[in-house]
Amino acid sequence: MTNILIINGHQPFPSSSGRLNAEFISRAEQYFETNGDSCRTVKVAEAWDVENEIDNQLWADLILLQFPLNSMGLPWPLKRYLDEVYTAGMDGSLAKGDGRTRSDSSRQYGSGGCMGDTSYMLSVTMNAPSEAFNDPAMNLFAGRSVDELLAPVHINLHFLH
Repeated sequence: MTNILIINGHQPFPSSSGRLNAEFISRAEQYFETNGDSCRTVKVAEAWDVENEIDNQLWADLILLQFPLNSMGLPWPLKRYLDEVYTAGMDGSLAKGDGRTRSDSSRQYGSGGCMGDTSYMLSVTMNAPSEAFNDPAMNLFAGRSVDELLAPVHINLHFLH
């Protein structure tokens, strides 16, 4: 059995209630639970507790972040969640500082994470066709991939792993 933490990063606003992201989460829960996995879900636009979320992060074997791309980045409630939970987790529960030490100069920045056995997956909704990416002829992304667009998210999560 795998423990899966699903983070609903949608921020409702007048033209988007979050139905698509909610449907993807519902289908993910059904898929995982049908395969015998255990799921916990948190909606970052609703109330949540930092200590409980640190426990959820430590419980999880896989963290699935489901969110829409807002202004080419994370919706602000998801950014707040990650900042508050991961900052609190710098007490040694999720990370032991940034990994560097004065006594060992070979330790690299970003090597202090305690979640090496935890995987993560991003599931992102956006109003951009696949043709907008990986093509240097496209004006906005100019050949960049979705993963390049989401590099700050990957780096933030990798910091803890």
